[in-house]
Amino acid sequence: MPYVVLHTTAPPPKQDPAVLVCSVYDFYPKQIKVSWFRDEQEVTSGVSSTGVMENGDWYYQIHSRLEYTPRNGEKIACVVEHASLKGPLRTYWGKYLSVCLSVSSALILGLVFGLAGFIYYRNHTPGKPVYTH
Repeated sequence: MPYVVLHTTAPPPKQDPAVLVCSVYDFYPKQIKVSWFRDEQEVTSGVSSTGVMENGDWYYQIHSRLEYTPRNGEKIACVVEHASLKGPLRTYWGKYLSVCLSVSSALILGLVFGLAGFIYYRNHTPGKPVYTH
């Protein structure tokens, strides 16, 4: 089953178009469709692709690029259609990715502070007195 990695090639200056790359790895058979959507509308301008490339292990990969000018609040998605998938695989960029990262960061910080509090409490709670003879 294919997996998708969505990333920028480099942080662009605000006035230049951004470039997103949708890399799809480890799929078989070779036939695949990769498309871009902006706010649920398919985008065809500013799109280029490497074409399907062999991995050398019977699997394939493809890389699709989208040049675009970022706007606040937009939803950009790379959509992959392949025979091994039950339906189209949508991978979102931007706000939706940021929300996932924010939630996971908050959970990790909560665990770290919770563990630190537990250790502090355990080390500073008076225990049973030790008697010496």
